[in-house]
Amino acid sequence: MTADIRIDTLTIRVPLTLRRYGGRKLVIVPEGGGVPVRAKPTPDDTLLKALARAHRWKRMLESGQVASLNELSEAEKISPSYMTRIYRLTLLAPDIVETILDGRQPRTLQLADLMDDMPVEWDRQRERYGITAR
Repeated sequence: MTADIRIDTLTIRVPLTLRRYGGRKLVIVPEGGGVPVRAKPTPDDTLLKALARAHRWKRMLESGQVASLNELSEAEKISPSYMTRIYRLTLLAPDIVETILDGRQPRTLQLADLMDDMPVEWDRQRERYGITAR
């Protein structure tokens, strides 16, 4: 006599998180999950665009092209609240900016993280965003 064993459903649980990264969805596995590290760093387009905007707006203010962030937000047709949060990116530590430009930032770092109550002190920024000073 033989018995037929039939499995209708197989459930596999894998701890992971889905995050947006540069406009794409990325699967994040826990540390030590055995996933190979990307050989080539990939800059996050969303972070790059936000940094570029922030520094362009800073140049416009410093050159006198516009008198205030309110005037600039009207000219750019952007809410003043959003503009000030993006503008704060000009306060990022230079090595953090370099890390983002090179695409070496933590894969989990998102623009929303940088816009949410960013510390002014560079050491605290590095600590919060998981970036070590070079």
